[in-house]
Amino acid sequence: QWAQAAVSRGYVACLYPGVSFTCQSAQGYERYKQAIPAFRAEYPEATWADLSCGAWMASRAVDYLLDKRFQCPIEKDQIGIIGHSRYGKQALIATAFDTRITAVVARSPGSPASCPYRFTSRDTFAETPVDFPGDWFLPSLQKYYGREHELPMDAHGWYALIAPRRCLIHMAHNDGCEPTFAVERSFLEGSKVYDFLGHPDNLRVLFREGAHNPITDAQYKSNFEWFDLSFGRGTATQSQFPVETIHRFDWQAWRALQTTSALKPPAQDTPAHERITWALGQEDERLSNGSWPRHLTDKECETMTHDRWSVENTKRIKVSFGNNVRGNVYYNPTTQGPAPVVIWLHPYSYHSGYNEGYGVQGTTVYHRLAQAGFVVLAYDQCGFGLRLLEGRDFYQTHPKWSRLGCLVDDVSRAVDFLVDGKGTSQAVLPKIDSSKITVVGYSLGGMVGLYAGALDKRIDAVACFSGFTPMRSDTDVQPTGGVRRLWEWHALQPKLGLFHGREDEILYDFDEVIAMIAPRPCLIVSPKQDRTANFDDVVACVKRAQVAWQGSDRALTHVQPDDINRFQKDQHTMFQKWHASLQGVSN
Repeated sequence: QWAQAAVSRGYVACLYPGVSFTCQSAQGYERYKQAIPAFRAEYPEATWADLSCGAWMASRAVDYLLDKRFQCPIEKDQIGIIGHSRYGKQALIATAFDTRITAVVARSPGSPASCPYRFTSRDTFAETPVDFPGDWFLPSLQKYYGREHELPMDAHGWYALIAPRRCLIHMAHNDGCEPTFAVERSFLEGSKVYDFLGHPDNLRVLFREGAHNPITDAQYKSNFEWFDLSFGRGTATQSQFPVETIHRFDWQAWRALQTTSALKPPAQDTPAHERITWALGQEDERLSNGSWPRHLTDKECETMTHDRWSVENTKRIKVSFGNNVRGNVYYNPTTQGPAPVVIWLHPYSYHSGYNEGYGVQGTTVYHRLAQAGFVVLAYDQCGFGLRLLEGRDFYQTHPKWSRLGCLVDDVSRAVDFLVDGKGTSQAVLPKIDSSKITVVGYSLGGMVGLYAGALDKRIDAVACFSGFTPMRSDTDVQPTGGVRRLWEWHALQPKLGLFHGREDEILYDFDEVIAMIAPRPCLIVSPKQDRTANFDDVVACVKRAQVAWQGSDRALTHVQPDDINRFQKDQHTMFQKWHASLQGVSN
């Protein structure tokens, strides 16, 4: 189809055998399966994996096209390459190492192509160094799992090698293989090289709605218009490819919208509740998402693969609550009597929202807990999944509030729905025990869960997995990225930016947030190898909070596994065992 589309637009199309075994069944191309084995036989000392072999073959195709003996009618300075998914990766590799390729379009190439691994760690539900098929890259890459920041080079390195040649990344808002945040971080770094070389217009990210597939006629057209523009053909203009970002937050512009009184912090000796709510911002009237359907549509659920990991004895009901926050309730129809409730809060999974993608072991947390007898409420938080663009536009409509404040408020609206029925559902909900509502959060969701538990006493228990590192010691020199992750990178809590460079003056820290949950049960899981946290600081922080549980038969439990930051079957089981241990303990 790509070749046909190219020829129809006046291009010469060249197909080469750089595809994997799973893509070699097309009639007339049976010999393609012999290409990579033939390469390995010819070059037995070469250690390249399949994608690098395929990229090398792309260069051999260019050799053929430019060889005067074969008289190919082409312009030698107008050679482009395009690939989708794994072949998007391959196209970038080929372009990086062959300067005769003057333009590239990489569609949904994922990690480590458009996405740096350091921004697609397990806490994004995206593609980590252990998730690729073994023949794509060298097995040694997998040793960086959980310590992706130690890689000697990451995805932005491709851009540096390709610059200043024309490079377009075409990605989808809800593509399971590449979070928009990760793509933008790489684009912003790569743009520095293009700017330095004097060709800032030659690198672009083009967003599209939807998921990894399908490829539409309109997408074919826009991809070839990039080539038209690159080669001075047709009527395409640079204005068709503007710089578009979703996560780029202008903190100075935000500050300019604030009043002096709004930025004045309360005194350090004011109650913790007041200091925390000041930092979360002032909630204003929330605009209704009235253009959305009342509940998730079947197409949306299919796009987000909400049923991909379904297991026996689980069902799903579409629900809506709060400001038309749309989600699903998962439950086991064979469960007798009122069931305990879990509100599931996902990590930094911008592309997939509450749904798990890469790294699933058997099934997802919401299916696993539902099967075990919990009623699980799952929804995309503001700025994630189907609510991705809501996060982009948040401060245009809520300049006095914060996205973190919104995330915490959504949890309270979820509790309103579960306790008081403030919301709607497409079917009769299962019976629940409204006195046993537990918030389970991972990474970002763990942090949100701590705040929600601190500020809403109706929440009976909180389980936080890899959810925080103390803010006052999380400076720019820390390998975590510092507290600027909260106020700038993810634009969650802009007021923390007022303390940039003097983080030790931040008005509160997580020990006070955690202490406000007491005497209710709280589970905190802090892996020793979590690269997003300063482990010793976390231990000291939790120890300070522990005092709030003195004299209570319900406890703060701090588990410190010798593990990386992840949330898979082991962690699901850890929560289940902890929750089971609470039964019989007085409320």
